[in-house]
Amino acid sequence: MKKQRIVIKIGSSSLTSLNGSIDETKIRDHVRAIAALKKAGHEVIFISSGAVAAGFLQLGYPTRPVTLKGKQAAAAVGQSLLMKQYIQQFAEYELLCAQILLTRNDFVKRDRYRNAYATMIELIERGLIPIINENDSVSVEELTFGDNDMLSALVSGLIHADKLMILTDINGLYHENPVENPDAHRFDYIPDITEDLLSYASSSGSKVGTGGMKSKLLAAKTALSLGVNVFIGTGMGKDKLIQVLKGNGDGTYIGQSDLSSVNNHKQWIAFHSPISGKIIIDEGAEQALLEKGSSLLPAGVIDVCGNFAKGAVVKVCGPNGLAGKGQVLYSSEELLTIKGKRSDEVNCNKGIEVIHRNDWVSIKE
Repeated sequence: MKKQRIVIKIGSSSLTSLNGSIDETKIRDHVRAIAALKKAGHEVIFISSGAVAAGFLQLGYPTRPVTLKGKQAAAAVGQSLLMKQYIQQFAEYELLCAQILLTRNDFVKRDRYRNAYATMIELIERGLIPIINENDSVSVEELTFGDNDMLSALVSGLIHADKLMILTDINGLYHENPVENPDAHRFDYIPDITEDLLSYASSSGSKVGTGGMKSKLLAAKTALSLGVNVFIGTGMGKDKLIQVLKGNGDGTYIGQSDLSSVNNHKQWIAFHSPISGKIIIDEGAEQALLEKGSSLLPAGVIDVCGNFAKGAVVKVCGPNGLAGKGQVLYSSEELLTIKGKRSDEVNCNKGIEVIHRNDWVSIKE
């Protein structure tokens, strides 16, 4: 089996006991499986939930807290408890792990986005296991990514993973709730995430987690758009993750063999960049961008909305609605003076493109 880069996301319910405390037996099972992947020569990035679930009992809460301060305090306690477990248990396999706590701001700010990528790659290349979680104890909102499912999808795209494995307490996606209907049919393989499939999924999660199957499918949809295939399911034992790689996992496989990776610059534009304005384009420009892979030229620009500087990211809308997003090579003020002009009518010392195709991402509504 060829070497692969794998992101593994494990949810709270798969890390904790029924009362919400850390379940050392479950953690040991996951650590053994990850160690087996490492021994087989694969690179592993571990997205671990469970900080709030692990910490709230230590603070005296009978159940998971509902207030922001309660959740953040529980995360501050629980994160340390989780890392203590991971450090001790991975050491038994002579493996080192490293903690990375992220917020949405680490993706929005381009320099922090690049730094996060560089740190993860350095850790991976030196043989460590990055253990990543939302920085819940300081986030303005309790989970600014929505949940760790989406965080795992974004991280898998950022580091150009070969596969994202989302481990949960349900062995895949069913056409009906398998708890309520024992005869519910499981989808063993799904090529893509459709609206019909999303309707099958429950939006509710367990009492110790934040996400349900719907959040996992939304994360899978994001991962697929970034060129990463996904597995959602469960398993036990040392070889459970090896079996997932071999196609024998207990769950649902999502994706196709011909997915293309998306470079980090375009990922940042598509998913993380703040929007500073809007450009309205004509039908010809829309067709050139979406069907021919061309750059946006001044002649195709009809109007400019908002005030933005060169280098800002803007939405681009055509006759059929939102066409995509791109990083502009002109300020809004400059663009207003050249909109609608042919290339030979524009006097400038820089390239003629308003948005170069390398700075453009098409977006379907």
